[in-house]
Amino acid sequence: MRNKDVSFWLFLGPALLALGLVVFVPLIMGVFYSFTDWDGLSFSQFIGLENYVTAFKDNSFLPALWFTIKFAVVTVILLNVLGLGLALLVTRQLKSSNFLRTVFFMPNLIGGLILGFIWQFIFISVFSNIGKSLGIEALTGWLSTTNTGFWGLVILTCWQMAGYIMIIYIAYLESIPQDLIEAAQIDGANSFQRFKNITFPLVAPAFTVSLFLTLSNSFKIYDQNLSLTNGGPYDSTQMVAMDIVKTAFSQNEMALGQAKAVIFFIIVAIIALTQVYYNKKREVDL
Repeated sequence: MRNKDVSFWLFLGPALLALGLVVFVPLIMGVFYSFTDWDGLSFSQFIGLENYVTAFKDNSFLPALWFTIKFAVVTVILLNVLGLGLALLVTRQLKSSNFLRTVFFMPNLIGGLILGFIWQFIFISVFSNIGKSLGIEALTGWLSTTNTGFWGLVILTCWQMAGYIMIIYIAYLESIPQDLIEAAQIDGANSFQRFKNITFPLVAPAFTVSLFLTLSNSFKIYDQNLSLTNGGPYDSTQMVAMDIVKTAFSQNEMALGQAKAVIFFIIVAIIALTQVYYNKKREVDL
């Protein structure tokens, strides 16, 4: 860094300034306000950890946190399995590979709110009509229970992000030397053996990146939750981001909402950093 000239800092300076003003300054201010009785405009006194104690006693926060954790675990597993599977499919030298890549990636270009309303129509109207026509009761009443609302959110998120994760895996799959694959084929290794002993170890860095992205996205999801279920029925499918927004803007408890956000930030940071550390060690072992 000492050898960098003035032009380097002139180019880097605006980005660092924007990052500081948009990320670090609000973060520091948010932590500060969480220890006060802030109402969104001003505060009159410091109240210590009172907001944090209230957050853990809140009847909606812990259920929302548990629901979010379950959702994150399921979506992280499914997204990485689907993403790797799609990547393996479109890198098999098919004539339609480019077309399939476009089709699989396109849902990621649609906004979360729009996707939520689209899938709400599918789950409520389309599924219901199919269920009535075929006499399948399981397809009727989707999004009306906690269980179907949960799986509705999982389906929507996987459909939206699978193509994006696919692109990450494609980048690593296409960097694998073909000489290794051809040598394994000559030695008589079947498809599973080639995947297990060559492909999987060489795409290990992709797992680190993809797990981090899917994990962070699954925890902070809000717009899909809002448009698909709006937290219903009876807030049973309400995720942490929605609970924080409702606390701050619907209940006008700005400081309490900020305390919940700080708790949420710490939990996600610990999980994400632990995952990155573990996967980096695993990459070395592979």
